[in-house]
Amino acid sequence: MLIISTSLSIMLLSTWLVPAKRLWEVITAQSLIIAIASMVWFCTQNNSLFLNSYFTIDQISSPLLILTCWLTAPTLLASQSKLSKEPMPRQRAYIFTIIILQATTLLAFLANNMMLFFILFESTMIPTLIIITRWGAQKERMLAGTYLLFYTLFGSMALLTALLFFHETFGTLSISLIKDSMKELHPSACMLAWWAACFMAFLVKMPLYGVHLWLPKAHVEAPIAGSMILAGTLLKLGGYGILRISTIISDSFLNAAAPLIIFSMFGVLLSAALCSRQTDLKSLIAFSSVSHMGLVIAASFLKTDWSIAGSLILMISHGLVSSALFCLANTSYERTHTRTMIILQGSQIILPLSAAWWLMSALLNMALPPSPNFIGEMSILSSLFQWSNLTLIIMGISILFTTSYSLYMFWSTQREYPPLHIKFMPPIQTREHILLTLHIIPALLLTIKPGLLF
Repeated sequence: MLIISTSLSIMLLSTWLVPAKRLWEVITAQSLIIAIASMVWFCTQNNSLFLNSYFTIDQISSPLLILTCWLTAPTLLASQSKLSKEPMPRQRAYIFTIIILQATTLLAFLANNMMLFFILFESTMIPTLIIITRWGAQKERMLAGTYLLFYTLFGSMALLTALLFFHETFGTLSISLIKDSMKELHPSACMLAWWAACFMAFLVKMPLYGVHLWLPKAHVEAPIAGSMILAGTLLKLGGYGILRISTIISDSFLNAAAPLIIFSMFGVLLSAALCSRQTDLKSLIAFSSVSHMGLVIAASFLKTDWSIAGSLILMISHGLVSSALFCLANTSYERTHTRTMIILQGSQIILPLSAAWWLMSALLNMALPPSPNFIGEMSILSSLFQWSNLTLIIMGISILFTTSYSLYMFWSTQREYPPLHIKFMPPIQTREHILLTLHIIPALLLTIKPGLLF
């Protein structure tokens, strides 16, 4: 932990001190060193590591910490093409904002105190808002920032109220100290209201279908770094919050979660169906994130060993695959200046290697066996089936829609006869191959040994 915190501090200083000619190379190399150093957290999977009374690493947080460190380097690599044309002060400010956002996310995953977690959870919104509104390419970026701000604050006020009530009742907000106290609680009107308020901010952050409108808007208007961080790590803060709160609340609240589990499953179905209606590539990928996170929400409320393990695997795999899909969408956008899929058709003939990356990402996204998406979804589906046999019908239809929109995405962008403007696209660069390798290879390694995340 000391090595990573020191490296992050050096990265922040390097952003302003490194000569302009070597800025991107030095910062990317430092972020790769941090990513490799974070692998040591795999060793904490079998026990908890208390850094101090406020920060701890355990089985739930360590995979998400590694994911956050790992995605920093690809985020910088993906941004290099567009940002290198801007004035140097703007490039340095952009890199500094990304590093601050990733550092804040790391601290949020480490937090052992619920109030500290809330403060860090909300702190991630500020750099995200800056990235979207300052470096977004379109005029509606301000509206996207407003959506993000108001949806997040709406849920956060309920969470803050719940935490203040909790501190008044139990006298502490330390997660490690309150597990025993929480197990003695039983559902009542007051406690059910507290329970709902606790989860409100996390359900908005995931997001749950119905409070998801900010996510497609933010993805479409954000630059590539904003989309990658949002899909890769920030959505996982919501899942982490639900898992963390669920583990300290007694099983007697499970019946209260039944309506949310059912609604989230219908959300999976509806958002997967909406994906098949999208014409904008980034919007389709954003709605697919809503669909996958709906499964994570349902699994997190069930609280079985299989559902928690499945939700963790699915979150990690989704972070890698969805980030890769946004990178691929960006490579197409940089060459054609459009995200409309019908205009991108036929790209496979011009860029065959890029089409291979598209195919692998689409197959991973649709949970093709034995991918980590498949392992996570099967763990969740088996838990849901044990909870209620009727969930098999909803989930079966959802899987059909997921397969159809993944193939639709690949076919619409890569197959068919290429239009004239596609024929003059520049070839894919080595930087982009490295970028996609950093996403796909870890997902394939998890296919070989998914037990790393259990």
